[in-house]
Amino acid sequence: MALKNAQVLTIGVDLGGTSLRIAAYAPGIGVLNSISLRTRLEAGPQAVVDDMCDAIIKLIDQHSNGREIAGIGVGSPGPLELPAGRLHHPPNLPGWDGFPLLAEMEKLLQRPVTLESDANAAVLAEFELGLGKQLGIDSMCMLTLGTGVGNGIILEGKLWHGATGMGGEAGHMTIYPDGALCGCGNHGCLEACASATAVVNAADRLIAAGKAPGLARLKKDTALTAQNLADAARQGDADAQNIYVETGRTLGISLAGLINILNLPLYVVGGGVANSWDLLSPIMFEELERRSYVYALTAPGRVASKGMPGGGTQVLPAKLGAEAGLLGACILPVYASKPTWASA
Repeated sequence: MALKNAQVLTIGVDLGGTSLRIAAYAPGIGVLNSISLRTRLEAGPQAVVDDMCDAIIKLIDQHSNGREIAGIGVGSPGPLELPAGRLHHPPNLPGWDGFPLLAEMEKLLQRPVTLESDANAAVLAEFELGLGKQLGIDSMCMLTLGTGVGNGIILEGKLWHGATGMGGEAGHMTIYPDGALCGCGNHGCLEACASATAVVNAADRLIAAGKAPGLARLKKDTALTAQNLADAARQGDADAQNIYVETGRTLGISLAGLINILNLPLYVVGGGVANSWDLLSPIMFEELERRSYVYALTAPGRVASKGMPGGGTQVLPAKLGAEAGLLGACILPVYASKPTWASA
């Protein structure tokens, strides 16, 4: 398929626990139009699928105009069983256990749908359009720190799925065995300690214990978010600063393990919490130096970094920001053909 031709159209869907984003995309041009909706979890999975499919049909009607519809891509929270396209106990989609997402969408749309985890969609975008393209590497790992923690891995140019499509669930590796309860039922998962939800929960625990008067005042004025807690940290609130130090420490421990296991040239941190890179990264890099001998030897400029793709083991904030998941969903339908994508 000649994807440099702007007469090709794809539709991408970023399915989240709080919002849906659906976009029409033309290679070489980028996103033509997008629709954002609230995820109506209270109405059940079928109602959410109906909303997604209605928006997809609307965008196809608006933007086909002689363009060939190359496919529909969806990035979904996991755990996701592939190729069946069925969800299993997704912590951020309550009531969706066992839901056959792929089959229900294809039944409504009467078109083929390409389904991946949302983290796989994000890492694909960073690989094809972002840092992976910029550094010229063929393998990378990405953590997305949002409502939960997603993980996508690309090995030698291909998404790593594992045996059943559930490969890349680093968000549910245990960091602190006696840590906070995670939505998956385990204690001390990376997701329970370093997601946006975890940052807010840490603040709430301090406030409940009467240990964070500044954060208590902030909570009286507005709902706590990872963003306004980061703002408080930058303005000098010691409790908010400590929350981000501990979040960065957790991130460093998890990345150290991934680097020791995978020895890839690039590790990317995305999602909303990554917007606080200035608060997270100092302690994160301290942990990497202490806990990963592979990083200590292969970081840029180190003894074993010579000749490595990208100049050494790079740990960087995502280039595409919040758009990575949606862009990745847009290019999913044609990923197998490995096109040379123009900048979008």
